[in-house]
Parts: sequence; structure tokens; C-alpha cells
Amino acid sequence: MAVQILGFLLGLLGLVGSVVSTCLPEWRRTAYVGSNIITASAYMKGLWMECVWHSTGIYQCELHRSLLALPPDLQAARALMVLSCVTSALALLVSVAGMKCTRFARSSPAKPAMALSGGVCFVAAGLLCLVTVCWTTHDVVIDFYDPFLPSGMKYEIGMAVYLGFASSFLSMSGGAALCWSCHGGRRGVGGAAAAGGPRLRVPRYRPPSPPPPPFDAMMPRPPAAAPPYRPPQALKDNHRRGPPSRLSTSSSGYRLSDYV
Repeated sequence: MAVQILGFLLGLLGLVGSVVSTCLPEWRRTAYVGSNIITASAYMKGLWMECVWHSTGIYQCELHRSLLALPPDLQAARALMVLSCVTSALALLVSVAGMKCTRFARSSPAKPAMALSGGVCFVAAGLLCLVTVCWTTHDVVIDFYDPFLPSGMKYEIGMAVYLGFASSFLSMSGGAALCWSCHGGRRGVGGAAAAGGPRLRVPRYRPPSPPPPPFDAMMPRPPAAAPPYRPPQALKDNHRRGPPSRLSTSSSGYRLSDYV
């Protein structure tokens, strides 16, 4: 959540800087080189007006009357800066709806996607502003080192261009922070951490337990039957199966050889 708040604040600062840079007239200012060493007045050119500053502290500004009469680079710079400001404002609204600390669509699965969209819009707005200020800087530097251009028509980079550089880097940093926070939140299960909802705990894998034994196996088994009694071999020989005869040597059930 802290990374999202940081990204949102950086994007907000980038939006404010882009708006101020777009409105300021000091995109180009007079270069005091060669014979053009006049400090009584200074000329400044912006996207919407041209101003003259006098040493007495008076500003005189004049708006550009005709859009079609402007040079193509100035028209393109206007369009890019306005588009950058609009994209930053849109990114601000979308990122507010997608941040974890807001109540908007708290349980919706689209909340992390909205925060990610806001970060992408911030990065796009920063790139648009960066392209504009880089283009303007290139034109100013080329004209400044042009030997065939008079010294009175040469300009230097104004304060608004430097502010545009800072605003573009702030916007891109804020967008990158928002995108990184959403990417880190999606590592959780189902993106629940990025959506601001309760975190889901993944149960640990446990091997399946063996099936329970059948019901018959659980019943106690009856004891095994005792083996039948078998008398020793000596006793078997002493008794005869039939009734003893009177003439036998063992009429009483015993053999006479046992006593001789």
C-alpha cells in the first residue's frame, strides 16, 4: 500500500508540473550573445503567448491569435502537452479507484487492474511530456548554434522546459511504482492481496491417507480351536482296541514282558 501511495503522489506532482509547464510562457528566452547584450528587456516565447519583460518590472504578453499561423513544431508541442495533461488527469482518477486504501470496488477483482491502468497512463503521460520538451530543446540548440542566424533571433532554454523534464520523470516514476505494486500484489493467490481483500492461505500438501480397513477386518477374530488330544505312543501300545481275552498274555490290560 505504501508503494501505491508513493506512486500516486509522484503522479500527482507530475500532473501539477505538466499543467504549470504548459501554461508558462518561458519555453524560450532571449539569449544574450554577441552584440545582443541588452538587459533593458527580455523576450520569452511559450506555447500560448509571447511576453516581454522590461527592466522596470512590467510584463507585456500577447496571445497567439491564429492557430493555423503558428509553426508546425509549436502546434505539435501544444497538442502533445495538452494530451499529456489529460492523460495524467485520467490516470489520477483511475489510480484512485484502484488503490488498496480506497473503498471503491474493494471486493472487485478489477481493482488491481484499475491501479495498473492508472500506472500505465501515468507512464504514457510522462513520455508525451518528455517528447515535447526534448523536441523543443533540440530546436533551441540547433538554432543557437546556427551561424547564419542573427544573434537577436537566438533563444535559450526557458524555465518551463526544465519544469517539463522534472514533471515527465515524476509522472513516469509514479506510474512505474503503481505498476510494480500491482505486479507484486498479484503474486498472491488469485490476486487477493492486490485487490485489497483478505489474503487466502494455501493449504500445505499432505499425502493421502490409506483407506480404512473393511468392517470384517475390524471385528475381533474367534480364538483358534484347540488341537485334539492324542495320547503318547507308549500308552497306545498298552491298551488294545478290543476286549482282552483270558488266554492273552496281558489279560488285565498290561503285558507280562513289562515285569519280566
